[in-house]
Amino acid sequence: MIWLTWRQFRTQAAVVFAAVAAFAAALAVTGPRLADLHRTAGSSLVDQVSGSDRTLYYTGLLIVLAVPAVIGMFWGAPLISRELETGTHYLAWNQGVTRTRWLATKLGLGAAASMTAAGMTSLAVSWWSSPIDRAVDGGGATDTYFPRLDPVAFAARGVVPLAHAAFAFVLGVALGLVIRRTLPAMATTFALYAAVQISAPLWIRPHLAAPDRTTVPIEPGGAPISVQEGARQIVAHPEVPGAWETSQQTLNAAGQPAPVPSSFADCLHTESGPPTLQQFEGCLADLGALGYRQQVTYQPAGNFWALQWAETGIYLGLALALTGFCAWWIRRRVT
Repeated sequence: MIWLTWRQFRTQAAVVFAAVAAFAAALAVTGPRLADLHRTAGSSLVDQVSGSDRTLYYTGLLIVLAVPAVIGMFWGAPLISRELETGTHYLAWNQGVTRTRWLATKLGLGAAASMTAAGMTSLAVSWWSSPIDRAVDGGGATDTYFPRLDPVAFAARGVVPLAHAAFAFVLGVALGLVIRRTLPAMATTFALYAAVQISAPLWIRPHLAAPDRTTVPIEPGGAPISVQEGARQIVAHPEVPGAWETSQQTLNAAGQPAPVPSSFADCLHTESGPPTLQQFEGCLADLGALGYRQQVTYQPAGNFWALQWAETGIYLGLALALTGFCAWWIRRRVT
């Protein structure tokens, strides 16, 4: 059964592993030079990265983020739905192979290959990007590169991509079992996986480790401040290297959460165009004189691995739950 499953699966696996190996080779060529540059330049490395290395940096992010989605769509969703759609599953079941063994073999081999592909990709990209990541966490400018805790970079570093790949693969298998048609299962897998990936950093990840908080004064010359929603919301940007800001709250003179007073928007109002810098700083000074401050909640750079392992556990738990669902469904609902 294992050999048969591998023969059905080997073409897709060969294509992905060949692509991963080729990209890892490209990273291996330039990675040592980037590490040497970090040893001499430190956090200022971010200002000395070449254009080709910058392209590799963003390409690595995109590839690691894409691998689990591709696995879910092209490995997971068709794995069983194609057999159910064509009726070839009966050939195995009529030769003494139980449904549970048939499913377990396909899930086990596919999940192992999925996690291996994602793990190899993440390992290569995390190793190559580590000089830039250390430079950013050490205080280097972050306008061009993401801190490791940024939602974009976090999902492309460490062990989390393995769990994402396992979840995406089993999600695709589960949807293929239920929908029983390959193309709709592939489309639904991509949509649901994308929805989970968008939702996790918004509502789940910020609560997986204890955050830090800092309160900054609202004043000219202090922490950089921007306004949103027509000056009804203030956003402060304290300099905490490598941190991921998760929420903001304006506090009044008593230290209680409060909305931004309407007088601030009135102060910034002009008949035409945005306010001048002098006007903006004057309005900030007036607001600060009233005792208003900004509380920033963030995950510090030191929480990276705590968040990685916590999220990995959640995604692997979801993959196991979906595996149980698949086993129940194939025994009870598939005929």
